[in-house]
Amino acid sequence: MTSPFDPSPVPPPECPAHAGSEALSEFGPGGLRRLYGPAHAKDPMALYEKLRAEHGPVAPVLLNEDVPAWLVLGHSENLHMTRTPSLYSRDSRRWRLLQEGAVTMTNPLAPIFVHQPICVFQDGAEHERQRGAITDSIARIDHRGVRRFINRFSNRLVNDFCEDGHADLVSRFAEHLPMMVMCQIIGMPEEYDEKLVQAARDLIKGTETAIASNEYVMAALYRLVARRRAEPQEDFATWVVEHPAALTDDEVAQHLRLVLIAAFETTANLIANVLRMVLTDPRFRAQLSGGHMTLPEAVEQTLWDEPPFTNILGRWAAGDSELGGQKIKAGDALLIGIAAANTDPVVRPDPHASMQGNRAHLAFSGGPHECPGQDIGRAIADTGVDALLMRLPDLELSCEEDELRWQSALMSRHLIELPVSFAPRPPQEVSGPTAPTPRGEPRQDWQVGTPPRSLPQQAAAARPVPVASPGAPQPGGSVPQPGPVPQAPPSEPPAAVVPAQRRGSAPVRMWRKLASWWRGY
Repeated sequence: MTSPFDPSPVPPPECPAHAGSEALSEFGPGGLRRLYGPAHAKDPMALYEKLRAEHGPVAPVLLNEDVPAWLVLGHSENLHMTRTPSLYSRDSRRWRLLQEGAVTMTNPLAPIFVHQPICVFQDGAEHERQRGAITDSIARIDHRGVRRFINRFSNRLVNDFCEDGHADLVSRFAEHLPMMVMCQIIGMPEEYDEKLVQAARDLIKGTETAIASNEYVMAALYRLVARRRAEPQEDFATWVVEHPAALTDDEVAQHLRLVLIAAFETTANLIANVLRMVLTDPRFRAQLSGGHMTLPEAVEQTLWDEPPFTNILGRWAAGDSELGGQKIKAGDALLIGIAAANTDPVVRPDPHASMQGNRAHLAFSGGPHECPGQDIGRAIADTGVDALLMRLPDLELSCEEDELRWQSALMSRHLIELPVSFAPRPPQEVSGPTAPTPRGEPRQDWQVGTPPRSLPQQAAAARPVPVASPGAPQPGGSVPQPGPVPQAPPSEPPAAVVPAQRRGSAPVRMWRKLASWWRGY
């Protein structure tokens, strides 16, 4: 067996490392495959399957600067690792290569593995103390209030491009919505800007600027902690500051970074991936618009197929052990292979099968370190996508699906752009609930190659029409998704032409109340 911790041997003659400079980029010392570089960036899932075929459920790989580690590919092996902290610790100070100086603080992955005073790097009682401050504070978040913020911010973002008739949904929607919401939840809405968004995305990529990006984010968080010590507010930062666990300023700031970055990166990727599926998969769109799949179910399917985090560094072996047929030595580094585990043929023989109703994926890790804020991420994704589709129901991908480009880093794989086109519409008031946009002509199917509407058709689609009651059949036999009913102030004209004496039947009124409760207003 080839071990990443043995002296680097010369690759055997049949090894592809002899094939030329292009193939060399995929292999490093000892003939081990690199989990970075062109091959990984081009198609990480194909690389995982090669590793699975060559080594089984646990494979030796090389991280940035050819640092050796184990990538855990099997679903059950990942669960065992995450649920056994006595064998596989979260304390990065156990890393033998770090102790020996083979890995230094100049490594691009330093912001990820450098030990910090936060719960994800702790085990046992200290982990429980610190995590308790986070989970208790998360429990105080008003989820209905959060959905109101999500809806409001979603519409504010849509207003920025709805009159253009085209947009890139990654840079103008998916990357900004999670940061806007998380800044509001944490208590730093004034810090939200484009630079914070890009710094948050950069610091986990392992780039040359990752350390500087991390410093920029931390500076903003330290300012927030100082403000909340002096002036407590009803926000997440204050709750963590005042928690009985008595976290220090450094501990509070580091945990706020953890919450902010984890929620931002995972949710930005999740939103982009859900929208891509809606735009490119005819079956998916048909199920969604036909009422057979709700947006929360669509989000869950995406968490199986395109998890926001592909890998997580890490775990460090507390002692010698065996995992997936490999002998793990004390001090070895291991990665949770989320994307690979979600396609493990042992638990998912057909990778194209629907996983509707199944939450056994590892998108949020597992064990005592499972993500405590995953429901917030789900809420941002399904509420945000819902608001976008209500405003722009005629979204179409404005390029071929195979022209979409991805960027892969150690921990994540995300769309670079998601260009779309739609009929231009005027902005809407964002202080209140979202008003559904008329759908115009019914669509018989949903395909990337559907020809764009002519200008007269676009104008007709943008023209206001009376709003039908939720659940009422539309032309073509489709039933629209239920949406909130905007209530105009008495001094303003009604938002839609609906006779004042018609209140609707009791079931309709009850459904409206249920839909309003779900969306948080």
